[in-house]
Amino acid sequence: MTIALITGATQGLGLALAEGLAHRLEPTDTVYLTGRDVEKITSAVQSTPGGGAKVRGELLDVADPGSAAKLAAQIHDRHGGIDVVFGNAVMRVGPDDDPREIIDAYTEVNNFGTTRLLKAFAPLLDDNGSLIVVASSLGTLHHLAPVLHGHFTRPSSLDELDAQVARWRDAVRDGRTKAGAWPGFVNIPSKIGQVAAVRVLARERRETDLARGVLIAAVCPGMINTPTSALWWDVSTAPTPAEAATALLDLALNPLKPEHYGELVRHGEVVPFS
Repeated sequence: MTIALITGATQGLGLALAEGLAHRLEPTDTVYLTGRDVEKITSAVQSTPGGGAKVRGELLDVADPGSAAKLAAQIHDRHGGIDVVFGNAVMRVGPDDDPREIIDAYTEVNNFGTTRLLKAFAPLLDDNGSLIVVASSLGTLHHLAPVLHGHFTRPSSLDELDAQVARWRDAVRDGRTKAGAWPGFVNIPSKIGQVAAVRVLARERRETDLARGVLIAAVCPGMINTPTSALWWDVSTAPTPAEAATALLDLALNPLKPEHYGELVRHGEVVPFS
């Protein structure tokens, strides 16, 4: 029996991942489709095609400090462990958003929500399982001034990384980043923080996980044709969410490639962090 879970799964890529997993798995398996809005969860579950694994809706708001741990405990009680986790919950920023006004909610979902998910579900991973954070190729140090690299390379624990992200968040909120080396596009430090979180956790678990066939990784799905992406770029020729989900599902369900462990992966290839 395979147990899978996707956060931010009521639309877009998250819904495509839930549908793709259900299609690839067996009727005895369960895919947890999660989100923060009960009505949207119910609608998403009802929209998934029949056949394959059972799709089950659950409430999971990664911005809520206790939500991930609560659901992880419930899944442990029901199943004893979990096989596939996709961290896909994201708060998106638009061109007209003032970073100072949205940064608290933005980091609460994208960064602290990611570390909460990692802390809650990594201990539940069964042999040959996978925990994958959906990030971006913007999440590399190439996009950041060298003077800032240490914020994301020095932390040796998720708590230390959260503290660094909190300092950046506070600087954005107070307008101090405008006079410094931080990029104006908050998506860049945020995505770097997500990839750094995966790397920190992987360093702690590498030896045991590789021996068990467990994958912990970040993934870049590439450009996707969604209304949010269209606010920033021309996505008219970009893949649909369902098309973009294929490579991510392959990464999660195929046998572990050790070179992927703890890295950012795009279309099966490692994207160097530095």
